[in-house]
Amino acid sequence: MDRVAVTEAAASLVRDLTAQHGPLMFHQSGGCCDGSSPMCYPIGMFITGPGDVLLGELDVGLERAVEVYMSGSQFEYWKYTHLTIDVVPGRGAGFSVEGPTGMRFLIRSRMLDDAELEHFGLTPTA
Repeated sequence: MDRVAVTEAAASLVRDLTAQHGPLMFHQSGGCCDGSSPMCYPIGMFITGPGDVLLGELDVGLERAVEVYMSGSQFEYWKYTHLTIDVVPGRGAGFSVEGPTGMRFLIRSRMLDDAELEHFGLTPTA
């Protein structure tokens, strides 16, 4: 089971951006400056820290999976949700590589189901 997924439209944009920028990663900070949007960076342009949580890896049809991270403080709010990275028309954040494309990445979320809650150790113990 995964905590994060990607739509085909977003995966297609990631493939195009990888051809331009090399391998990519996502980070969801929850801070200001489009903090509610997943930021997409070439690997090495954003350094994760010990407080960041690896949510998972996205298979977008490339040789290398795309890692998705979230700040630990943001993860505390989102740990009961499954996240899907999608893309819509609009201006992305200035720091995220999709900015000039006329598209922007966004997060769609849903609550984890009972099986997922159990899998991730989030069910109450008696």
